[in-house]
Amino acid sequence: MAKADGLSLPFEKPEKIRTDLLEPIPYAGNDQVITLEYPEFSAVCPYSGLPDIAHVTIEYIPNDKIIELKSLKYYFVSFRNVGIYQEDMTNRIYEDLQKVLGPKKLKVKTIYNIRGGIETTCVMGE
Repeated sequence: MAKADGLSLPFEKPEKIRTDLLEPIPYAGNDQVITLEYPEFSAVCPYSGLPDIAHVTIEYIPNDKIIELKSLKYYFVSFRNVGIYQEDMTNRIYEDLQKVLGPKKLKVKTIYNIRGGIETTCVMGE
């Protein structure tokens, strides 16, 4: 376990993120925009060791696969004790879903709870 500078709050490294939990399901329907909302995402700030809480929105147009929702939830839970910066987390979710689903379009947006008077929003994709 890694530790934040000068603190004894342990956290895991990004290698502990469970991408293997993401389970695609075959999809043969028409083009449609699928929007998924997960308002209780949490990871750990690797600088402070404190929790980062975010609302994650995923919007995609499937190609030939959609994501099984329970697998997505378990994937999100695997971030819970991982030290990862907000921008890197948004990018990581985008890249993992792009790899597993190969969608026609994909957008990942994260809105983090305010910390120190600053609200952070990160967006990857179209």
